[in-house]
Amino acid sequence: MQNFEQQLQQALKECEQLRQENRKLKALLRYHNIQPSDSIPNTDTEFPISKRQKINERIKIFRDLFIGRTDVYAVRWESKSGKSGYSPACKYEWQPPICQKPIIKCSECQHRTLLPLTEQVIYDHLTGKHTIGLYPLLQDETCWFLAVDFDKKNWQKDVLAFIDTCKELNVPANIERSRSGNGCHVWIFFHETISASLARKLGNMLLSRTLEKRYEVGMDSFDRLFPNQDTLPKGGFGNLIALPLQRGPRRNSNSSFTDENFVPYTNQWSYLANVKK
Repeated sequence: MQNFEQQLQQALKECEQLRQENRKLKALLRYHNIQPSDSIPNTDTEFPISKRQKINERIKIFRDLFIGRTDVYAVRWESKSGKSGYSPACKYEWQPPICQKPIIKCSECQHRTLLPLTEQVIYDHLTGKHTIGLYPLLQDETCWFLAVDFDKKNWQKDVLAFIDTCKELNVPANIERSRSGNGCHVWIFFHETISASLARKLGNMLLSRTLEKRYEVGMDSFDRLFPNQDTLPKGGFGNLIALPLQRGPRRNSNSSFTDENFVPYTNQWSYLANVKK
């Protein structure tokens, strides 16, 4: 990664030198009353690396926050009957005769070859090619974030009460409206990995403090914590969490980070780049 960043910085430096030379040449042509040809590209706006750079920066921001297992990820599926869910991405899924779903379950298949979470996978998620889920519980039973899931009735009031508790205890918290728009995740990011059990203790403490202020009405909208386990289940990966910024739902202001009025931030990337951990 370091070599790639060095190459990128060198390319950007050379790009700027070319821009300056281009301006000087155009100025020289005008000085001699020669109109610059329209066929000469405007390097200020058309140099192709600018788009690539923006993509790389966004993927870096995304990967710096939403960190989980990289040896496996899940892909969302939806059947013709309307059922939906997530399954670990497999190299041979639905490729007969190797894949024999649904006769043989994925977890029991001897040919299952899990796919790693790469930058291309994240790019495809952000551009709408597929929707992916992340497994936050690492193999050493630590995690990089805690996410608190709220849905059902009165979720907005419960979330605001929870955010108030986080503010009182100086815990930076971030609201992401769910894919459906009928709930949200509150994300708390860590500077370094901590044990999943400690992260979940933090979540339960914050919930208990919030409930103390709402003992008359409760917090029925709370659903679960991510990670949802202290330790890895035998032969499993633990619960997954759907990643935000899903392209389709974003058109309806869902799967996006919002302010405390549940209005999505205009520039999601600027917001995420300045998230406090």
